[in-house]
This record gives sequence, structure tokens and C-alpha cells, in this order.
Amino acid sequence: MEKIDQRYLIQQNKISDGDTKPPVFAKVMRSKEGVFEGVSFIKSKEKASILTIEEANQAVEWSARKKPNAHEYLTKIICVGQ
Repeated sequence: MEKIDQRYLIQQNKISDGDTKPPVFAKVMRSKEGVFEGVSFIKSKEKASILTIEEANQAVEWSARKKPNAHEYLTKIICVGQ
């Protein structure tokens, strides 16, 4: 079976906001050598990082560990175009 090359975005919604505010999207920070360093969340979907599923999972895990208020957000990995 051939592996399909899908690309993903990470979307976050603040749980307490419900559907009243727009989501934010992950922008992955990398070193000059391309090594993953972390994630910041931005409002612009167009400027968000487009990731493979492995990169997206790494970013979600990092943000759950490193962001002190991560428990306040619902984080989803979505396909590009959703």
C-alpha cells in the first residue's frame, strides 16, 4: 500500500472561548540547521507551518509539555485545506 503524502496544520481553540473567537495556528521554530526548537501560535492561517504528520505530532507533544497553559486549549491536527 502506497503512503499518501498529506500535509497538516495545527489548530488551537481556547476551551473557555467556545466558538466565539477564531482559532490560532502553529508556527514551528527551527534552528538554522533545521532542527526543531519549538512552536508559537499565531492568528494567521496563511503564515502557519505546513507539516508532515510526524512533525505535527512532535509539535503537539512539545506544546503540551512546554506551554504552561496548554490545558486551557483544544489542539487539533487538521489537513491543509480544511
